Amino acid sequence: MSQHQTPSVKGTDDQMTVRDLEIGETAQIDTVGGTGALRQHFLDMGVIPGADITLIKYAPMSDPMEFTISGYELSLRLADAAKITCHLVTRKEAKQAQDAVQAQADSLMEAPQVRHPGLGEESEGAYIDARTKDHSHPLPDDATLSFALAGNENCGKTTLFNKLTGANQHVGNFPGVTVDRKEGSILGHPNTKVTDLPGIYSMSPYSSEELVSRQFILQEHPAIIDIVDATNIERNLYLTMQLMELNRPMVLALNMMDEVQNNGGSIDVNRMEDILGLPVVPIAAVNGEGVDELVEHAVHVAHYQELPGRQDFCDENDHGGAVHRCLHAVMHLIEDHAKRADIPLRFAATKLVEGDKRVQDALKLDQNELDAVEHIVHQMEKERGLDRAAAIADMRFTFIHKVVSACVIKPLESKETIRSRKIDAVLTGKYSAIPMFILIMAAIFILTFNVIGPFFGDLITMFVDWVTGIVDGALTAGNASLVIHSLIVDGVFNAVGTVLPILPNIVGMYFFLSLLEDTGYMARVAFVMDKLLRKIGLSGRSIVPMLMGFGCSVPAVMATRTLPSERDRKLTVALIPFMSCSTKLTIYGFFTAAFFPGQGGLIMICLYLLGILIAILFGRIAHLTVAKGEAVPFVMELPNYRMPGLRSVGQLLWEKTKDFLTRAFTTVFAAAVIIWLLQTFSPTFDMVTDPADSMLAAVATWISPIFRPLGFGDWRITTALIAGFMAKEVVVATLSVLFGSMAELTVALTPLAVITLLVFCLLYTPCVAAISAIQRELGGKWAWGIVAFQCIVAYVVALLVHSVGLLLGFV
Repeated sequence: MSQHQTPSVKGTDDQMTVRDLEIGETAQIDTVGGTGALRQHFLDMGVIPGADITLIKYAPMSDPMEFTISGYELSLRLADAAKITCHLVTRKEAKQAQDAVQAQADSLMEAPQVRHPGLGEESEGAYIDARTKDHSHPLPDDATLSFALAGNENCGKTTLFNKLTGANQHVGNFPGVTVDRKEGSILGHPNTKVTDLPGIYSMSPYSSEELVSRQFILQEHPAIIDIVDATNIERNLYLTMQLMELNRPMVLALNMMDEVQNNGGSIDVNRMEDILGLPVVPIAAVNGEGVDELVEHAVHVAHYQELPGRQDFCDENDHGGAVHRCLHAVMHLIEDHAKRADIPLRFAATKLVEGDKRVQDALKLDQNELDAVEHIVHQMEKERGLDRAAAIADMRFTFIHKVVSACVIKPLESKETIRSRKIDAVLTGKYSAIPMFILIMAAIFILTFNVIGPFFGDLITMFVDWVTGIVDGALTAGNASLVIHSLIVDGVFNAVGTVLPILPNIVGMYFFLSLLEDTGYMARVAFVMDKLLRKIGLSGRSIVPMLMGFGCSVPAVMATRTLPSERDRKLTVALIPFMSCSTKLTIYGFFTAAFFPGQGGLIMICLYLLGILIAILFGRIAHLTVAKGEAVPFVMELPNYRMPGLRSVGQLLWEKTKDFLTRAFTTVFAAAVIIWLLQTFSPTFDMVTDPADSMLAAVATWISPIFRPLGFGDWRITTALIAGFMAKEVVVATLSVLFGSMAELTVALTPLAVITLLVFCLLYTPCVAAISAIQRELGGKWAWGIVAFQCIVAYVVALLVHSVGLLLGFV
């Protein structure tokens, strides 16, 4: 009896759903409800009939639930769990099913005797020599070898990409879409190109990332480096099988093998290679072990165009061979269509049987052929007792269980899993989860804004003042013209020098947020916050891009493309600008240092909380009016906690630092020059001694009355706010140029006016880069609609704050 035929403990009259399980209970899935892409996503995640599922715990708000299935942890909402019927099984029956799978695994084939290096050992080329078959048509020696780096989320793909390419990489977008595209050449191999595909679970396009990955491999025909988390091998091999069906040169990288070995587990790499028919290389990407051997195999299979030795995963003896006969009949029927469409035959047949509409359209079958396919599929469903999608998913996981039983010795429970559950007892506990989240975020803000930022910011300020003094002295000694002297000292150095000291705040914020993401805590935050976010019509997944918004709105907006629902994407994008981005710290730090010394951390926390509350309020209003509907189901893997790779974090910080410095010396520089020009010359282009007579004053004077009810009707402040449309750090740069000194600014504003101004800056339109990102994601109407909406909200809330302050006697 196979694993998928384990008998039930209860009778059919006692059938239950996964929602009915008690903590610690294990059941076997009978049926999976739902329809369309969502149900396919459930199946691809291993939620299939016959799989064992164990309830671990509930989220702090009692929804969603956390389970173990196919060797990994998965979260589901109560409503979705109620669609999955199951029955309890005993340990004895589970053991019988395990023995049956082992017996089937032993029948696959004996392990080959070819030596294969272990983790970190040098390859002597024995395996390559053993696999050499017909190499009479290799690619030219000077041909560029193209590779796609594919794998699940949290499998260490980014770490491996950085190891392979070093600094030889650049970031762009896939043609026609806004999904990130990282490319680079392998170190030591200049005629190579590696494309880091988005992390995906399946080649069934549930999200834009999965669609992009599938289209890239089908259209670009790269060799594939498939990175698999060896500690979670069953979950990861599901994608591997679909990649093998694409019939491209391919290498399988078993990552995190050091963790497997440290936990007492092992993987028979030789046997796995022989069963799968492709090179399998054990690696530990975080410390580079095995990467050289991986490169050797990857270059070899790409150069000789060596294809996987197996694409057929159906068993003619499994359930009477129903799926086997179905797939091979469909392959025979569509062979010429697949060739014309340039789609690998096995991949096309499998997807057609699954019900993939995109593949069906690409094949251009006539009605008679479509009817024939449906007849074959219907017969298979009748014989197999499962619907088409579930039958294909079951076929894949059945083969995976055989491979794992034949090749993998897993410890009862890894150290990482034990450690993760101990940490989760606190970070996702019923009563401790939300307080710990608040405590962690508060600690990040305090460390960033009250410790790291001030210390390093003061050092940068001292350095800038020193350089400014040298330049000022040199210009004076050289009898430079008054215009040049004013432009360089009062314009450029004053503006850029005011912005640079905030760099430590931005880097610090990115550092802590990247730590939370790389350790696996971000996924837990989504798990904890899902029920709360559903109050405004979003899923817990939206918390990740919204938290990223505290760093920068641009990557936060781009991160929403991982959300499977278009409605969720639009609503999340609309709320992200309320999350105070790190560049607004230039404004907060500038004003709090001048008006509220020693209270900067408290004021900034209040501003951040206000932004969150405003986002919740308008999210709730939108959910009940213009964005009606329920959030998409919450299906998310909860990875083990891991120490983040220092190189990956360091590279991210360098990229953000470089981006900030680029903007500081381009956008801010340009803005400073323009503002200086407009405030130095009159409308008749005469140099003025009083900025009030300048061109800038003439324009801003028309607009400034709008802000007088808010307490800051000074034309110079109006000018700075307008300049802030380019970048928020430009606000401070503009104020520095126009006011000249902090003393003059403190005369122009009262403490209440400063608070009102900070609230307005918190809520009004994001920068041009963020607007551009929104336009790319959602279109121009949405982008400019959000700009108008943000400005109106900022004005109304700031007016309310100012009015309340006046009523309370605060001036």
